[in-house]
Amino acid sequence: MQTGAMSLSELGAAVRRLRERAEPPAGPRTGRRVRGLRREELAELAGVSADYVRRLEQGRRHPSAGVVTAIARALRISRADYERLCALAGYAATDGQVPREAGSAAIRLLERFGGTPAFLTDRAWNVVAVNGAWLALGGGAATGSGRDWNVAWRTFRDARGEISRTDEHQAGFRAALAARLRDTHLRYPADEGLAGLVDELRSTSRAFDALWRAPETVSAYENRAVFRTPDGEDVALDGSLLDVPGDDLMAVILTAAPSSPDAVRLAEVVRAARGPAVLRVGQAGPG
Repeated sequence: MQTGAMSLSELGAAVRRLRERAEPPAGPRTGRRVRGLRREELAELAGVSADYVRRLEQGRRHPSAGVVTAIARALRISRADYERLCALAGYAATDGQVPREAGSAAIRLLERFGGTPAFLTDRAWNVVAVNGAWLALGGGAATGSGRDWNVAWRTFRDARGEISRTDEHQAGFRAALAARLRDTHLRYPADEGLAGLVDELRSTSRAFDALWRAPETVSAYENRAVFRTPDGEDVALDGSLLDVPGDDLMAVILTAAPSSPDAVRLAEVVRAARGPAVLRVGQAGPG
């Protein structure tokens, strides 16, 4: 299956990044202790020529599925990275299903944040677990929709009135959501639930469809939102996105500026709340 020039360029860049951070091959001490493989080393391990690797990294070669697998094995990359290479090369992922289970380590991550609102989502933006601080903000209310716990759906189709953003932050947040979802759709083309979500969003949200057809380049996830807490106070929080590679999940962490009035209000709201430290939720998210 052929793939576009842009995908080949992205594939080449991805291979180069993975090569440059790979563990050096085992062998006699040579004095070279930096991370990364030389092109010649990767070529030998993958059974191709060094010139082939060079052209691949330049976006001038479309590798076969077998070569992608050989390169992935030579680099000893994670399953998530392997699936992304397959998608960029135009091949379906092995099983095509978005992982949706949060392991014990991911749950402990939420517990560690304690007074900081945080939640876990899968790569399709389905929330799978939230911590008590997030619940204290009133972020767990349901509307009865089957997609209540999908962040993209709540953002583009059913935005929460308790959460507001400036036009600039809203545009950036939407671009980041759509970009991540588009990447997930490439990696998991056989996931019917994901395909249904994308089709529904494209057919019901002009803003989402525009971002899907002409995706923006998002170098970093940055988000500031104002939350109307259950006691009627406003709290401005900055969002950060962390990858949880072991479970192929994402963690959204919301923080207030240190020693600010927002930090004081957030602490008061969290202290007054009574609830579980972590709550596992359904696929249907806070926006």
